[in-house]
Amino acid sequence: MQHRQIRGLYVIIDPGACAGRSPAEVARMALDGGAQVVQWRDKRRDKGDQLDDARAIRALCRTHGATFIVNDHADLALAVGADGVHVGQHDLPLGAVRPIVGSMMIGVSTNTVGEARRAEAAGADYVAVGAIFPTRSKDLTRAASLERLREVRGAVRIPVVAIGGIGASNISDVVAAGADAAAVISAVCGAASPERAARELTAAFR
Repeated sequence: MQHRQIRGLYVIIDPGACAGRSPAEVARMALDGGAQVVQWRDKRRDKGDQLDDARAIRALCRTHGATFIVNDHADLALAVGADGVHVGQHDLPLGAVRPIVGSMMIGVSTNTVGEARRAEAAGADYVAVGAIFPTRSKDLTRAASLERLREVRGAVRIPVVAIGGIGASNISDVVAAGADAAAVISAVCGAASPERAARELTAAFR
């Protein structure tokens, strides 16, 4: 599988954050606005019920030349032909996921330099660091900081994604701290115009 790059605006599509709109339509608007990575994340529905949405968003990413990641579920990622899967510290460990997904990209959520280094040593293709700022999009997040982001960026050679409370008012700070990509949920999914919001956020990487 040809690996796509992890850089720029990384939009997490969560149906619960889409303000009643179709997740695929929100993804399309985010991609039209310049999102370069889209992650599908649905913590509520069974995987079979997610399949149509995930397939639709995967097709949109192909059309836009963007990277498509599935959160947590290696089997769903394989079923829809995703570019990668993203796992947290309490999901199946990278070493258990790699034999399932083969050469597919694997991202790992981290909070410390040690976690990031261990993920890289285990073969992670990128690490996410957060929560950089306070966020209501996910329960039980651990606080990080811009300084932690800088420390992780200096400690690993793989791409680093900043996540947690990122929006138009602070995305330039995470880019300045060395983030290769910035992951957002509500800043795009909950925006009146996801396309306009994505375009504004994407500008921080230029």
